[in-house]
Amino acid sequence: MTIWGIFQLTITTGLGANLPATAGAIVAGAYFGDKLSPLSDTTNLAPVAAGSELYEHIRHMLWTTVPAAIVSVLVYLFVGFNLSGDNVSTPETMNGMLQTLAEMFNWNFLLLLPPAIILYGSIRKKPTLPTIILSSIVAAVLAKFIQGFKPVDIFASTVSGFDVSMVNRAGFNPDNVIWEVTRLVNQGGMQSMTGVVLIAFSAFIFAGIITKSGSLEIIIQTLMNVVKRTGDFILTTVLSCITMALVTGNSYLSIIVPGEIYKDSYRKNKLHAKNLSRTLEDSGTVVVPLIPWSSAGVFMAGTLGVPTLSYAPWAILCYVGFIFAIILGYTGLGITKIADADNTDDSEDETVV
Repeated sequence: MTIWGIFQLTITTGLGANLPATAGAIVAGAYFGDKLSPLSDTTNLAPVAAGSELYEHIRHMLWTTVPAAIVSVLVYLFVGFNLSGDNVSTPETMNGMLQTLAEMFNWNFLLLLPPAIILYGSIRKKPTLPTIILSSIVAAVLAKFIQGFKPVDIFASTVSGFDVSMVNRAGFNPDNVIWEVTRLVNQGGMQSMTGVVLIAFSAFIFAGIITKSGSLEIIIQTLMNVVKRTGDFILTTVLSCITMALVTGNSYLSIIVPGEIYKDSYRKNKLHAKNLSRTLEDSGTVVVPLIPWSSAGVFMAGTLGVPTLSYAPWAILCYVGFIFAIILGYTGLGITKIADADNTDDSEDETVV
């Protein structure tokens, strides 16, 4: 999301379009891909917490994610034709960016290999880490033999991030690079993630305290007292995930804790585990980037240069998804039930309403 998102925002600035709307669309699009990718950490975590299987979880999410994406696209199309920004259109800036990038890099179809490896691993259901590592190695090889970067700069970029000074092409002067291109490419590396990691550690510490104190159990048990129907289960799960996200600001904890608490209740009430895993993602994973004090919110705001509360209303998929989850829960559409609540093999005894 980082490079492509900043590129889109840079182009948006040049065109004078609305930055919060663009940032919100970028965040929504990023989480659409994140939810449906078998390489995503939260997409792998949700079925583990709920007790379902990864690829059945992804297929089940289509019931809520696709309608949410359609609503988002329709809103963006409508607003895009009727909303303009406060900036002055500067196509000269865009032309300057493209010319500078052409001078910096050697564009070649082989550069598509790293993302192609990721797509292949996703489609063929390959292990996540080996796929990512292989893609990174191929990217490093391309950087050396196609772009001509020094090995020391390639390794340095993984730690401190890329810098235009690493470009050593003939006739290229890093001092003449315009600000828009510098903002686009000068980033990355493990050091850039230290702030996000620190916030994540703080969230885990705080979550551990409130979990041991029993605060979360009291909240969730109170919610469970009003559960009567399938829709009530979905609504309660949504509220619990959002509460966890607000309290901890962490995607992992907003999935793990409600998943562990509700999975037995879902099974006892003949609701397939993939209903729970889908709801965990609909109301846990995608809500966190809308919270200013969350690690995802801090990362998105820092990377895109737009405050969380400014882009949040435009990240439509991030909150329309759990609305569709609640609607499906009360209508029964897209809800998979287990024929025998005591049957441990759900795949043989399930029905989709």
